[in-house]
Amino acid sequence: MSTSSLRIDRHGAVMVLENQDPPFNRMGFDFMDALEDAVLALPSDTTTRAVVITAAGTDHFSVGMDLKQLQAQAHLRGGFEAVLDQRLRVLSMIENLHIPVIATLFGYCLGGGLELPLACHFRLAASEGVQMGLPELDLGTVPAWGGTARLTRTVGRAHALDMILRARKVDGPTALAMGLVHELHPLDVLKERAIALAQELAAQAPIAVSGVLQAVVGAGELPLEQALLAERQAVLRCSSSQDQAEGMRAFMEKRRPVFKGQ
Repeated sequence: MSTSSLRIDRHGAVMVLENQDPPFNRMGFDFMDALEDAVLALPSDTTTRAVVITAAGTDHFSVGMDLKQLQAQAHLRGGFEAVLDQRLRVLSMIENLHIPVIATLFGYCLGGGLELPLACHFRLAASEGVQMGLPELDLGTVPAWGGTARLTRTVGRAHALDMILRARKVDGPTALAMGLVHELHPLDVLKERAIALAQELAAQAPIAVSGVLQAVVGAGELPLEQALLAERQAVLRCSSSQDQAEGMRAFMEKRRPVFKGQ
């Protein structure tokens, strides 16, 4: 499934998707096409239980869209709005997947290079050298891949306005303090730690994981009654599953459960 722009590796039940355009790892059109194909295949993939999105090398996760391609590709693809539609569609699919997605952030994570991680469920950043931001205002424009909405929901309005209106970049410790990332790790072990987290999540009961994602991501912004209904539906789906029975047995037998997604 790998292409020249997107490398796909497997570590057991973990799939690693790696942008292949070092050192800046721009999100060109070939990369976005390949990423869309890979994400579209995940709902029917019963072997993958977690995903890591990363980039080649250790210089930069991504500086975002390849602007040199934009004019020609927009013409070929039906206009600028069609280009935006694809980017928004891919990020929405990632955010609403039934399995957890982890992004690694290192070096420059700018524009689309931050908007893609914002659509992921976990963000692990390098403890040194990382610079995250949405600097579109320096170009006279506005974040276009859902950055304004997702950043606000992640860090709150005050931090979002500060970062976007001032085109401000933040480092790892600052991002951790404001809740933009979940963990910091030395750069030389960042990808390894992301895979380890993915393997930890992949070992959980898939039906329960899917239920949590639907309740928190899918219904978390809904009115409380609707969010509670989504939680109830997730609980009921688990209640008749073999995995819940296995979890109960393992607890009583003082052993680790082995979940099969059934």
